[in-house]
Amino acid sequence: MSTSQRFGSAAVEHAEAVLVEQYPRLVRLAYLTLPDSLGRHTRVLLAHKAVQRALPRSGSPVASAPAEGSAGDPDGPLTLVRARVLRAALTPAGPAALVRARAGWPPVPPFVWGLRLWPPAGGIDEAARTLAGASAPVRAAFVLHHLDDLAEDEAVRLLARAGAADPAGAVQDALALPVGEPLLLALRRPEFDASVVSARPTDLLRRRRRARAAWAALATLAVTLTALSLHGPPQGPGMRPTAGPAASGVLDPARLERVPAEAWADTARVDFTAWPARGGRTGDRDLLARALRVWAAPGTNPVTTTPRTTADPPARPPQLLYAGELDGRAVVLLRDGDRIVRYAEPATGSGARTLDVARTDEAGVTTAAALSLSRDPGGAAARYLLAPWIARAATRDLQRPGDPARPLAVAADGVTAPAAVPPATGPCASWPVLELTSSTRIVEKHSFVLADLGALSPVHLTYTPLPDGPGAAPARQPREATGPEARAAWAPQACRLGELRGGAYRAVNVWDFAAGQLPDGGGRAVWSCTRASGWAGPGDVLVRLRPESGAPQDVASARSTAACGRFGQHLLAGFRWRSPAGRWYLLAAGSRQVTGITATGAVRAEAATRTLAAPWSGADGPVTLTGTLAGGGTLSALDGAGGGRD
Repeated sequence: MSTSQRFGSAAVEHAEAVLVEQYPRLVRLAYLTLPDSLGRHTRVLLAHKAVQRALPRSGSPVASAPAEGSAGDPDGPLTLVRARVLRAALTPAGPAALVRARAGWPPVPPFVWGLRLWPPAGGIDEAARTLAGASAPVRAAFVLHHLDDLAEDEAVRLLARAGAADPAGAVQDALALPVGEPLLLALRRPEFDASVVSARPTDLLRRRRRARAAWAALATLAVTLTALSLHGPPQGPGMRPTAGPAASGVLDPARLERVPAEAWADTARVDFTAWPARGGRTGDRDLLARALRVWAAPGTNPVTTTPRTTADPPARPPQLLYAGELDGRAVVLLRDGDRIVRYAEPATGSGARTLDVARTDEAGVTTAAALSLSRDPGGAAARYLLAPWIARAATRDLQRPGDPARPLAVAADGVTAPAAVPPATGPCASWPVLELTSSTRIVEKHSFVLADLGALSPVHLTYTPLPDGPGAAPARQPREATGPEARAAWAPQACRLGELRGGAYRAVNVWDFAAGQLPDGGGRAVWSCTRASGWAGPGDVLVRLRPESGAPQDVASARSTAACGRFGQHLLAGFRWRSPAGRWYLLAAGSRQVTGITATGAVRAEAATRTLAAPWSGADGPVTLTGTLAGGGTLSALDGAGGGRD
């Protein structure tokens, strides 16, 4: 006779009531715990599957801690359901998880015919990106502690019950994640609800073609099997199975994905996936076939890729963005996941065919707003294909903040007239940029600035103004570089953008983090940090001192760092500076949470504020700077004042 504890009908009824009441929170827990390598559609389906299967059956055995699942304990049913949801999310493929993982297969979601599902943009996916790279138990611990308000020991017990290997370590790692209070408050907003999904049909025409192709393939297979049963397989040298994109039909122009023209105005994902196929040659099957063939096998044709990007052929039919003829060349733009590919060939006669590949991870309203189509032979002007949600386009000179913007003509298919681009070589007399305005159908009064650095996708320029007040004030967020203050801050930084050519950058932000008076009548100066954020995640930063008169001076720099970004909001920097009187000083400044600065080494000085100015006595050697933070703890300088990194 079995003596194990089993669920009674009353316990199951209580668990069902809790599941229905807490359904959005349970789906959120499952969605954020599931592997971040899965697509949004798959994660949503698996999250709902985990919650809907979390209800125990009457008479089934209790896995552990039977008192927690009893009807007499008010928190018991919720604890029970949470544990079962976590167990399913930690092993989303069920009993076959290990077998499928070893084979490199993803977990199998429920099947939904003809629909793609995803959470609302700007909602739950913001939390998913915050937790990207963390293990499933750590993500689960983050949700349990920060969003579901479980104490640390409660989260540890629940993770242990769900089968996590190191629940205590997962909770500690979750507590160490660089998440500030503003983000936590944002994550608690109602729109962060993975149980609210948007649904759109898949390509109906392609679906019909696939169904017909499937029936044809089954008929062919039946004939082939019959022939093999009579004659056996073909023999002889060179008889190898056909494989690759061409064999699977991925490179068939008829299978290219084409988005409806108005999809951008009725979707929660406003990015390259919402771009329709535009241009006068979208029906030119031969042109599209050549573009796909060169992509699959470039041969001697030149291919360029941005850093950390491959030119590998697509694994599934790509999305067609544009096919047309511009300035004597035929151009095709294709999207494959997080890559954009531009193919170009002479419109008439023979000549070089080129292929350019760029990455566009998690592009959005601004970073998916324009793509470079063509450049004139001298490289002084370019044409762009604008996103369908762009209502107006203009150009302006970033070095002349007081000059008005000049309207830029845009054709009906979204192609701009030739626009001046920043010089690649020679003197930097001007720095042309695009100023685009979004349609009011998606957002009101939204203009932004893009700069062409020679890549397929221009970079998005933003500006973060000086903090409002003392260290307790909330952090200022980057804003569009369209206002007078932003243009004034960008003017002396414009020519430094040329140093970013050849990189894979999505956005550049100028952050004015401190200001103060300079010694010996040097006037007021602003400390700024310019961060160039890459598509792959890491960013490069440059700290500069911008005086009221005279050229800005470089203070410190760093590559592949989180500094001056969302997860690097504390900053301290300093350097050796010569005053108008010819005397040398150590200057240092910190961001809003810095309440004091200490210098040791060649200069020994202290300041109880966010800025420091101390005479440099002439002693050689490095200086170590340390900042005191308002919330406790210390901060090292981005770059040692003597040139050595501390």
